[in-house]
Amino acid sequence: MTTRASGAAPVRLTRQGPVATLTLTPPKGALGPDFWPAVPAALADLGDARVLIVRGEHLFSVGLDVKATAPQLAPLIGSEAGFLDAVQAMHGAIEALAALPVPVIAAVHGWCIGAGLELISACDLRLCSADARFSLPEVKLGITADLGGLQRLPRLIGLGRAAHLALTAEPIDAPTAERWGLVTEVLDTPDALFARAEALAAQLAALPAAALEGTKRSLHDPAPHHEAMLGAVRWNARHMSVQALAAALKK
Repeated sequence: MTTRASGAAPVRLTRQGPVATLTLTPPKGALGPDFWPAVPAALADLGDARVLIVRGEHLFSVGLDVKATAPQLAPLIGSEAGFLDAVQAMHGAIEALAALPVPVIAAVHGWCIGAGLELISACDLRLCSADARFSLPEVKLGITADLGGLQRLPRLIGLGRAAHLALTAEPIDAPTAERWGLVTEVLDTPDALFARAEALAAQLAALPAAALEGTKRSLHDPAPHHEAMLGAVRWNARHMSVQALAAALKK
């Protein structure tokens, strides 16, 4: 395994062959002001990685580090322009993750709260261990979740279930998350989770990169149905490989 410096302590980027892993390293995965610029900096070092796994070190994430972030945000309350400016780095980190052309797998163990849940909603595939718990508690703090979760979660789990998470602030456990479609697999232990995430990443990395990127683009294409469908056709026209097709037919 090779390790590349991410340029910041809150994340660690490692590589094993074509698979990269972005690890959230703060205690309890608390996302402080230094976390947000560290994410795009780390992603800029992905190089030729074909798949990215996102995971926590101690647990996935207890969400925003409110104690560290409040001094920055409190003076800006009442100023839309100032508040938007302050939150821009948070948006930039999550949107950079969502915009990657490679598949992104979230491997969640322990708590995944607030900003952590909004972050994994920007990933393509989500797995968890049996001890995982998911929560969007912002309403209890008197705020509205504003990092993209309220926009992405309805597409992932349906408007009713997203509303239940966001309006009640009640946590859900791993079996509920799987039943709702927030995660697609629940593994018994964190070790089993990380092994499964690595195996799945290796499986994806062996597939044609252009096909994966085109599929990801089509899944997230906001255009109307017919226009999005034609976009997939155009992508194939530009990127389909005769050699890859012939190799697949021989299997």
